[in-house]
Amino acid sequence: KTKTPTKMNRAAVGLVSGSALCLGAAANHFDAFSQETKVANPIASIRLAAQNQGAVSVPVPQAKEWDARYSHPIPHTNEYYAKCMLGGSMSCGLTHAIITPLDVTKCNMQVNPAKYPGLFAGIRTIMAEEGAAALLKGWAPTLLGYSAQGLFKFGLYEFFKDYYSTLAGEENAYEYRGFIYLAGSASAEFFADIALCPMEMVKVKVQTSPPGTFPTGLGAAVAKMSEMRAETRFPFGSVVPLWSRQIPYTMAKFYFFEKVVEAFYTHVFTQPKESYGKGTQLGVTFASGYLAGIICAIVSHPADTMVSLLGKAENKGKSIGTIAGEFGYSNLIIKGLGPRILMIGTLTGLQWWIYDTFKSVMGMGTTGGAPKKVEKK
Repeated sequence: KTKTPTKMNRAAVGLVSGSALCLGAAANHFDAFSQETKVANPIASIRLAAQNQGAVSVPVPQAKEWDARYSHPIPHTNEYYAKCMLGGSMSCGLTHAIITPLDVTKCNMQVNPAKYPGLFAGIRTIMAEEGAAALLKGWAPTLLGYSAQGLFKFGLYEFFKDYYSTLAGEENAYEYRGFIYLAGSASAEFFADIALCPMEMVKVKVQTSPPGTFPTGLGAAVAKMSEMRAETRFPFGSVVPLWSRQIPYTMAKFYFFEKVVEAFYTHVFTQPKESYGKGTQLGVTFASGYLAGIICAIVSHPADTMVSLLGKAENKGKSIGTIAGEFGYSNLIIKGLGPRILMIGTLTGLQWWIYDTFKSVMGMGTTGGAPKKVEKK
């Protein structure tokens, strides 16, 4: 006969089952703790031993997958990403505002190369016709627009770099890190340009309009752009040319920066990065940023010229192809390239220096270094 379970038997079964569930939940909690702290999980060990002895039948959880966020000396938490966004905002906003005179001259060289044939000649012409203050036209939309852009450019780059590395897995993230840099920077810049576009359109219109034909104050210029939105396509009419200019630029900026930093710490400064002082590390940052900026300037110059040409009144309603054909494809590549190389090289070096200085002050270390080779499993 089959014996009917007594109340005591049922209680014993319930106690064992409940203990097993509690043990499993506690082990899962310690698994998450162990992943971040590298401390061994004692409860998982107890549970495994109990299972081997046939005491409790509880499935052993699989080890968590590698997470790029916790592979760095300092974990990349949401707080870390937020600090990177703040550092990026300061980096881009301040540097672009500082070089406004160069930017004003470059934009005028792009839209009217006959009148402004070179950097110094262009500066002299602007000062003679409009006064020295004209070299600062558009500084306010520049500061606001590029602060917003830097917020997303640097902060989201750090996020997407970790995100794509985790998707790829530890071995692939090391082996194909160059593609991770490119994908992460392109993804970040997509969103950064949406944030930049309204103020970039205002800046270009202010800087390239003939004297007296368009307001130069920030509030008045924004109001005028909104009033003329059918003509100006404000606020996002230039986002596609911006993507064409900025995404290749940013991909080159971050890819070559990371690679040059790797080269410095692999072939020049061969001791562990942490053994060098902050001054040396920030010097490597600036040099790497400047070299990367020269490449960026060449890659993004044709699209940058197109953005400036779209701001000219005579190009209203014309397609990008028509404007390019009329201006000349060789001019798109060459006109204003010298000042742009000077401007972007200096700009990119300063941006990385400010960004890494901010990170160092916040205790986050500088960006990049010699890659740590991952042993294949």
